[in-house]
Amino acid sequence: MPHLDFSVVLHGQFRDWLISGFLFSLQLTGLTLVLALPLAALVALLRLAPSRLAQALGFLFVEGIRSVPLLVHMLFWYFGAPEMLPERARLWLYSGNVEALSAVVALTLYSAAYMAEDIRSGLRAVPKTQFEAARALGFSFLGSMRRVILPQALRITIPPLISQTLNLWKDTSIATVIGVAELMYQAQRVETASFRGFETFAVVTAAYLLVSLLITALSAGVQHVLPARAAT
Repeated sequence: MPHLDFSVVLHGQFRDWLISGFLFSLQLTGLTLVLALPLAALVALLRLAPSRLAQALGFLFVEGIRSVPLLVHMLFWYFGAPEMLPERARLWLYSGNVEALSAVVALTLYSAAYMAEDIRSGLRAVPKTQFEAARALGFSFLGSMRRVILPQALRITIPPLISQTLNLWKDTSIATVIGVAELMYQAQRVETASFRGFETFAVVTAAYLLVSLLITALSAGVQHVLPARAAT
């Protein structure tokens, strides 16, 4: 049986690499979540809007994004989309951290497409009488949604949105394919330099598992404090 030595990857430069990747993965998750939630709410409202054009736009966004693997989204926004820009804009983009930007865009759109369906389900779970009462009081469609329906729907959709956050946390690992210095990218660096594959990926697995369990515990706690129910 080979000798295992975790101290190699948990000290010095290797440890710093892993911590840097772990923190960057958390930042990537947080930033994407902040951007994806408003976009998801907007798309959900489009799908329930009285305008057929708005409904079609929402449908095309959700189905178009969800029908393509996240890996393809990553590669498109890193390799494909910049090529459509003017040369000056493309050079400016590549002079910065285009890898992280591409990952944020891909993860935001991908997460928003799934979150939008969760929010739409929550909106539809609120009794229609709530919407009719709001309209009878003189609120517009957007006003009724913003002041009456959406607050109730968000309470209903908190558990599935937290589950989507769990998926988002795990999906950040795919950003390694375009060179984003997140946890998996740094783990590969450590494994290549140390030749300690088992120890490296055991630590990385534990890191992903720890955050995933924390998110799961948060979901359970929220469901206990705020049970999913709509007003009648």
